[in-house]
Amino acid sequence: MIITSAKDKKNLLCVLEGYRSVFLVGCGSCATACNTGGEKEVLEMQEFLEHNGKSVTGWIIPDETCQQMLCRKELRVNSRQVEDAACLLVLACGAGVQSIGSVIDDKPIFSALDSLFLGNVERIGKYAETCSMCGNCVLNKTGGICPVTRCAKGLLNGPCGGPVDGKCEVNPDNDCAWILIYKRLKACGRLDKLDDITLPADRQTREKPFHLDTKKRQ
Repeated sequence: MIITSAKDKKNLLCVLEGYRSVFLVGCGSCATACNTGGEKEVLEMQEFLEHNGKSVTGWIIPDETCQQMLCRKELRVNSRQVEDAACLLVLACGAGVQSIGSVIDDKPIFSALDSLFLGNVERIGKYAETCSMCGNCVLNKTGGICPVTRCAKGLLNGPCGGPVDGKCEVNPDNDCAWILIYKRLKACGRLDKLDDITLPADRQTREKPFHLDTKKRQ
């Protein structure tokens, strides 16, 4: 899940300066789960904007705002309200903002949220960053625990020697990723994997921006 946080609303007013009417777009997936872009937050944003002299022409909350075809359909259904707006404000991750921008190209698209990281939900309101989507996954060697993300130094071949009582020397609130990896591999009878040397990732093989067509891969 993409973890997001709300931008400062006073700063948003500065961004929206000069635009009297706004159409709002939320997200029924990640942003709803993060309490940053669901119906409650969209309605709160509407109230805030109208209190500050803006006109909200309408709003939608696609199931997943990163799905361009879905957004295109919902925006088409609400085309009159979109047309009446001087700009669109999107309460979704950066991918969602760009999804809306790919559909609406004649109006400014603004983001109401900051995208933080790809996170696991430990419980509602508490999230953990465990994957950096680096494109060079080593999880098969490390017991399903990512050292690139969970080690503060991103070490690929064992701990740095600085952990104290199993905690990271950089951030003592975090468990040392490599101690977790050792324990996981030991429990699975796979400690021999620690002898495998992982070479530095070949960044030339990582395409930016990355596009994937699963139909072409089949």
